[in-house]
Amino acid sequence: MDDILLRKSKDMRIDKIKSSVEDKQVLESWEKLMRWARIKESKEQEEEKELMEKVTKVCVFGGGSFGTAMGTLLARKKSQLEVVLLLRDPKMCATINDLHRNSKYLPDYDLPDNVHATTDPTEALRDADFIIHAIPVQSSTTFLAAIKHRIPESLPILAVSKGLEVGTGKMMSEVIPDALGRDQPVVFLSGPSFAVEMMQKRPTTVVAASKDAQLARTAQLLFACPYLRVNTSSDVIGVEVAGALKNVLAIAAGVVEGLDLGNNALAALTAQGCSEIRWLSRKMGAKSATLQGAAGVGDIMLTCFVNLSRNRTVGVRLGKGESIEEILASSTQVAEGVATASVVVHLASRYKVALPVLTAVARIIAGQLSPREAVYGIMNLPQIEER
Repeated sequence: MDDILLRKSKDMRIDKIKSSVEDKQVLESWEKLMRWARIKESKEQEEEKELMEKVTKVCVFGGGSFGTAMGTLLARKKSQLEVVLLLRDPKMCATINDLHRNSKYLPDYDLPDNVHATTDPTEALRDADFIIHAIPVQSSTTFLAAIKHRIPESLPILAVSKGLEVGTGKMMSEVIPDALGRDQPVVFLSGPSFAVEMMQKRPTTVVAASKDAQLARTAQLLFACPYLRVNTSSDVIGVEVAGALKNVLAIAAGVVEGLDLGNNALAALTAQGCSEIRWLSRKMGAKSATLQGAAGVGDIMLTCFVNLSRNRTVGVRLGKGESIEEILASSTQVAEGVATASVVVHLASRYKVALPVLTAVARIIAGQLSPREAVYGIMNLPQIEER
């Protein structure tokens, strides 16, 4: 008995020593990370301060929830900064200016005093240092073409719109220069980011992608704040395609929820959809690392699993038996996945990629297949090897 107690006591001492060593290693790793962060942060703060001192005005194209949230972030960051929303609706414009609220899209949140709205492109763009382009993809060509002569060629555009243009399959990186008839300095921002949570100053991460590394860095410094982390990337295709296709996948995830098929089905379908996005994106030239990061898997998880997602909500309502016409007629905000779904089918054909989940969404929206038929049709496809 004494031998057993001695062995137990010895084992406990050894375990205690091991635990102490492991705790010390954890602490050292954390402190090393924090030291690196402080050194990096000091340099970044100097760059950010220099940039923000130069920026005096930002123009936001569109008065939707996300454009308003991004404009609000900058207005909060610098109280002397003028943030102008360029809108088409005079009534909405008057409401924002009189009540300092976007009563249509973000009615519960006050806007900073240095945010105002106008319907005059000349007024909005005069002396602007940056443009935040938040016009829905399907309206972007018409909008930009109408005011292209008022946009200086050197004025950077920070595009936050996600989707693919119906009829052409173009990404925003193609839509913008085609609509303007020239190359323009552009950064594309995407990632898991609900406008409401940004208005609430909740921690968020986005990716700023541009072929111009310095411009991506500028966007990073411009938007970065205690509640918004901005990573940079040169993979414009990966960031854009993932941001567009995740909206279609979110509709599929919503359909599973609407049909009440359970969490197993939701996880399986979403995993299949992630693979399909990877297959197509890689064929189009995207990098794997992008699809595994915030602009890829991060945005997919948020859009597919959270009730705030407009596209997921469309899918839920389809699964419950509503028609797409009824859903769109009662919606105040754009669910880009509805338009993007048909484009995905053409891209799949062009790049010779099989995309059963994303194609099924297009067929449901077109009224060619019921939600239940689509799900069980996919479940009964031949068994395959993971790839």
